Amino acid sequence: MKKILIIGAGAMGAAFSVPLIDNNQKVTLTEPYNLNLLKKINNKKKFHPALKINLSKKLSIKKFSSELLDEKWDLIVVAVSSLGIEMIRNFLKNLKQKTLILVLTKGLKFEKKSNNIISMSEQLNLGIKSLNISVLKGPCLAKELARKIKSYTVIANKKINIAKKIGKMISTNYYITEYSTDIKGVEFSSAIKNIYSMVIGSGEGKNTSSALFRKSFDEMEYLIKYFKGKKETVRGLAGLGDLYVSAVGGRNSKLGEYLGKGFLFKNAKKKFMRNDTVEGVDLAKEIAPYILKKINKKKIPLMTALLNAITKNKKLKINY
Repeated sequence: MKKILIIGAGAMGAAFSVPLIDNNQKVTLTEPYNLNLLKKINNKKKFHPALKINLSKKLSIKKFSSELLDEKWDLIVVAVSSLGIEMIRNFLKNLKQKTLILVLTKGLKFEKKSNNIISMSEQLNLGIKSLNISVLKGPCLAKELARKIKSYTVIANKKINIAKKIGKMISTNYYITEYSTDIKGVEFSSAIKNIYSMVIGSGEGKNTSSALFRKSFDEMEYLIKYFKGKKETVRGLAGLGDLYVSAVGGRNSKLGEYLGKGFLFKNAKKKFMRNDTVEGVDLAKEIAPYILKKINKKKIPLMTALLNAITKNKKLKINY
C-alpha cells in the first residue's frame, strides 16, 4: 500500500482517486482554492457535485496546508488548473523528502524571463531542480474514469523505470497506462490539441472537419519537433488520442463551431458560452505572443488563423 496525496479536488483530481483506491492505495484528497467544494465532498456519502457520484469511503479528505508536507508521501499528484501551478510550485519548495510528483495539469506558459514557452512540469521545476516530476496525459474524461469506463493514458519521465513505478501504483483493469521518455512531446501535444480542437470544430461539415483534423496533425508534428519533442509522440495518446476526444465533443470544438459560422470570438463567447471555461482560449492568449512572432506562419496556417481570431477578435479565416 502506497501513500498518495492528490492536490486538486476538481473533477479530474477526484476521479483519479478511483483507480488508486481500487489499487489498494491510501489516498488523501486536498483542495487549495475551492474550500466550499472540499466541504461538500467531506460528508458521509462523499458526493462529488461535478462527477455526480459518491467517492470511496476509504478516501481521506484534508484541508490544504503546509503541514501536509510534514507527512511522508510515496506520490504527490498535481491536479490543479494551469493557473494554480505557480502556487503549487511555491508549496512544493518546502518538500523535504524526495517524493515522486505526477502532474495531470494540461497547459503551457509563456515565460517572459527566458522569452520561451514552457510546460507545466518545467514551470514547477523553476528554482527547484530537485523535484522528480512525471507527467500523465491522454484522452481521459473525468466522468468516464470515475465510472470505471476503460481509459488509456501515458506517463512520461526521462527515466522510464520511474514512469513504470508510478504506473504500478495507479493501473487497474480499466485504467491502463503506457510509458514514454518524451516529457516535452507529451506535455506540448496534450496542450496544443485544445487549440486544434477549435480549428476542427470550425469545419462547415464532417468532410471539412476531417480534412482539418488531418492538417492539424501535420502542424502538431511540426510544433512538437520545433519545441524539441519527438514527432512520433503526436501519434500517441497525448497527441491524436487526446485530439480526438476533444474534437468530437467539448467546449473547445463548440467554440470553434461558432467561429466557423462567422461569429467573432468575443461575441460568440458572450452570447453562447458566457459561463464556460474554454481551455483552448486561455492557452491561445498565453502562447500567441511567442507563436505569432517567432514561428513561420506558413508552417502553421491553422494555428495562426485561430490565434488571430482569438487574440485579435478577427473573423476566423482558414485556407485549406
